[in-house]
Amino acid sequence: MKFDVIPDYHCWIADLKKRYRAVQVKAAVSVNVALIEYYWNLGKDISERHKELSSLTSDFYLQISADLQRELPDVAGFSPQNIRYCKRFYELYASFSTFQQLVECGKKMEKAHFLSDKLFCIPWGHHCVIIDKSKGDCDKALFYVNRTLSQGWSRSVLLNMIGTDLYEREGRSQSNFSRTMIPADSDLARQITKDPYIFAVQGLTEPYREKELKAAICANIEHLLLQMGKGVSFLGREYRLEVGGEELFIDLLFYVIPLRRYLVMEVKIDKFTSADFGQLQGYVSAVNRQLNVQGDNPAIGLLVCREHNRVLAQYLMDDVPTPLAISDYELLRILPEKITSDLPSIQEMEEELSKGK
Repeated sequence: MKFDVIPDYHCWIADLKKRYRAVQVKAAVSVNVALIEYYWNLGKDISERHKELSSLTSDFYLQISADLQRELPDVAGFSPQNIRYCKRFYELYASFSTFQQLVECGKKMEKAHFLSDKLFCIPWGHHCVIIDKSKGDCDKALFYVNRTLSQGWSRSVLLNMIGTDLYEREGRSQSNFSRTMIPADSDLARQITKDPYIFAVQGLTEPYREKELKAAICANIEHLLLQMGKGVSFLGREYRLEVGGEELFIDLLFYVIPLRRYLVMEVKIDKFTSADFGQLQGYVSAVNRQLNVQGDNPAIGLLVCREHNRVLAQYLMDDVPTPLAISDYELLRILPEKITSDLPSIQEMEEELSKGK
């Protein structure tokens, strides 16, 4: 099928070739940003020509693919499928109102700034995954764009996090953070906490005991840390403290570097009870007294259980000055592909913790 009926079609093809050659020059400085910008503008061109192309069939993508590959025979990335992705990419983020809603550091983000410093900075393969999985939900797509950048996710990690519905789970833990923390800390703490948590386990069949569940979690602690995000360091399981001659053993102890707070996690295989709540408060108090040093903020307590009564939990958290959260958990019985989390090194922890002292 010929497309000579489209005004300036051949001029447009020639211009696309010229733009790509210009991109090759920029690539020496920034390969990814320049290429993603090219794909953005290609998608923009196709989207804005939509009225002209609306009566055309999918043969159009075959034609433009063939023409671009003929003009640029040494270049990959001009398959019909990839050109479709370019159009979807542009249309997913193109709404001006969407950019106006973006907030960074409490200020409106400029559209150009977002494109150059955010959207164009992650690999194209990541974009294709996000485009497919977000299904037109711009907020969801932006969530994964920002997390990919801030956490340095590989494509396999991105797929894994999308597969656990991270976007839908984040910030859903029942907590008193808004009352017990300053807003900036409260927001970050909500990002760390999820509801439900997805525990990746292997060889665990019901009925099982808490000891077995905790061992399974620790066997794949990377998966849990990836859900929490960059800057959370795992300090140990069954972390021992001594209080008044009695031993306390914290199920899982973490340190959240950006918050400068310990995170005390207790895991229960049964429904949440008021006794669990009292135990968690006691462990948090012990951490504050024995582990906190100058510059540390009060620890956070997180109870993760099979299920909990939200009304009872709210009653127990009311008027409590300790930052606490309660979440449920689900088991992921098939382990994901081996992934490596971006854990802070001891040196990074020491450098961060030395600031302000």
